[in-house]
Order: sequence, then structure tokens, then C-alpha cells
Amino acid sequence: MINRDIYQQLLANMHNGRALVLFGPRQVGKTTLLRKIVSEIPQQDYLWFSGDDLEHRQLLTDISIREALRQFSNRKIIVIDEAQRVKNIGLTIKIIVDNVPDVQVLASGSSSFDLANQINEPLTGRKTDFWLFPFSFNELARHNSEIAERNSLNTRLIYGAYPAVINNPGNEREMLKTLANEYLYRDAFALQELRKPELLISLLKALALQLGNQVSFAELAKLLKVSSATVERYVQLLEQAFVVFRLGAFSRNLRTELSKTRKVYFYDCGIRNALIGNFSSLADRDDIGALWENYLVSERKKYIESRRIWNNCYFWRNTNQQEIDYIEEQDGQLAAYEFTYSERKTKKIPGVFIDAYAPKITRVINRKNYYEWLTEDN
Repeated sequence: MINRDIYQQLLANMHNGRALVLFGPRQVGKTTLLRKIVSEIPQQDYLWFSGDDLEHRQLLTDISIREALRQFSNRKIIVIDEAQRVKNIGLTIKIIVDNVPDVQVLASGSSSFDLANQINEPLTGRKTDFWLFPFSFNELARHNSEIAERNSLNTRLIYGAYPAVINNPGNEREMLKTLANEYLYRDAFALQELRKPELLISLLKALALQLGNQVSFAELAKLLKVSSATVERYVQLLEQAFVVFRLGAFSRNLRTELSKTRKVYFYDCGIRNALIGNFSSLADRDDIGALWENYLVSERKKYIESRRIWNNCYFWRNTNQQEIDYIEEQDGQLAAYEFTYSERKTKKIPGVFIDAYAPKITRVINRKNYYEWLTEDN
């Protein structure tokens, strides 16, 4: 079993009077992680509920205080897997947290729009959120050795790091096609307000082809023959289903800065390549720069989320076409990074940015030093 970075974080937050809520895409190992936690205690000390089970959903819907005390008082842990499928799950967890204080609630969900909307208000001050993603560089390096993982870089850029992909070497394409076709859209398609599922697929493919570039909702709307508002709404759904995430533009002082643009990245390079049907070797691709950028930004996101580092993340560009691939801001201090896949190619942080903001760190990330950057705080 490949140990996950947030495992110790979850253990450290157990029995502190709050529910622990684990968000993340489908098929990244949330259930496996929860089962590892409860495997450390006797079976009679925990109860396991699954939102996929109709009987379990009925038991957890509109539960009373009396029933909660009767069912849960003699347990140490209550697990609610796929919690987003349980109606009014936030109120149920609130009742347990408020009235059965010795019980630790662990809830997981693969769609943040369902689960977060149900629990944010009822559980204000009563929950701690965590996120689980496809395997990170750190997790795989710890399991396989850092050298082995560095040697697998090209494979990660092509096939990504979903558990099904990692655990089925030789069948990566089949695993990714199954993930993309059967799991990727399920949460978004479940929404009643999703009237055009074919549009979601077309939008995803368009985003995959624009990887590494600034995304214009107006241009996408023109391409897809819908309104800009519709495009933005569908991008939000894809974010909430943990398929993609946005990076906003950094801007403070300069009139030439572009402040209203954004980039969209995929949580996993393999899923992106599956969407465009391209698993070619890196030597035969013209999108290696975009894949490299996506890999680094997504891996960095995994790192700071797993360590609960509260950094703000951006890219930067001005009207003179000068740009910085990635910026992190922590406690008012800036760190600016440029990415290059080539070890020989030189890149610089634009002087106009340095003069205006005096970043604490300026650095070019390439194949010689990326693994250091993916394992360090700013």
C-alpha cells in the first residue's frame, strides 16, 4: 500500500471535537485511506456507512438525537463514505458531533459542490476539511525511492498518477479511458441543472488543448456556441468535481498587468491526455512545455494542500507579453518561478516584476531541480 501524505494529518486531528471531511476526485483512494484508519482499532469500535447503500442512506437521513445516542454512543469512529449521497448529511453530522462528543466522524465525498453545500452551514465551526488527490511525487518517491520516481517522470507526464494507473503497469491507457469515460463526469452529470452534458465534454477537450495558455471564457463561448456565463458555470462544475482547477493572475501595482485572466490546469496529466486521445511519447509531442507546466503546478498544489500550507498561488503576465509561470505568496512574501523542461534552456524572471515587487525567491525549475522544489516549503 502506498502511504498518503495526509494520513498523519488526519490522525493528528482525530478526537478534537470536529468532524473530519475528506474531499477529492473519484478513484483516488479516499475509501482505502479511511479503511486504513479504522483498521487500527477493533471492529466493534467503529461503524461504516456508505452513501452508495440505500439502507445506509435511509438510516442517516433526518436522524434524531435520541437515535444518534442509541446507535453511536458506544463507538469511537463513525465513517460516512460517499457522504454527498446522503440527504441532509450536514445536519446528521451536526447532531452526532454535538450530542455524541466521544465519537469521531470521518466523512468523504467526491463532489465538493454536493458535500460542501450540504455541510458548510450546519457544520460551521464543527469540521476540518482535507483533500486527497492522485498520488503525489512525494508519496511515490517514498514508496519506490526518489531515484526510481525521477526516472519515471516521462511516464507521469503521459499517464499521470491515479492509483488505478500506478497499480496496473502496462494497462495505463485502458485504466485512463475507463476513468475518463465512467468516473470523470459522474458527479457533474448528476446535477439537475446540467442541461447539456455533451457541452461539458466539449469544454473539457477545449481546455485540454489550451493547457498552459490563458483561458478566455468569451473565446471558449464563441467556439462552443454558448454564452460566456455558461462556460464559466461549467468550468466551476469541473472544478467542484475535482477535474480541473484555476490559477488566477497576480496584480497589484502596474497598469500594464493583466489582472482578469486565468489559467486552467488538470489535477492529472494522464486524464488530460486521455481527453485528447494522445499518449504519444514525449519525443513525438509538441505540447511537452504545457504538460511540464501542468505537472509542476498540480504537484505543487498536492504538496501545499497535504501539508496545509496556506499559500496564495498565481501566474503573472503584462501587456508586453512578459510572464511568470507560477507565483506563491505566503505572509506577504512572494516567490516567483519559471518552468522549463529543457535543462539547457535559460529563462529569467522579468526585471519589471522584480523591481516592482522584490520577490523573496526567484527560481527556474527544470528537470535537474524539480524534485527539490516539490519537497520543500518556501
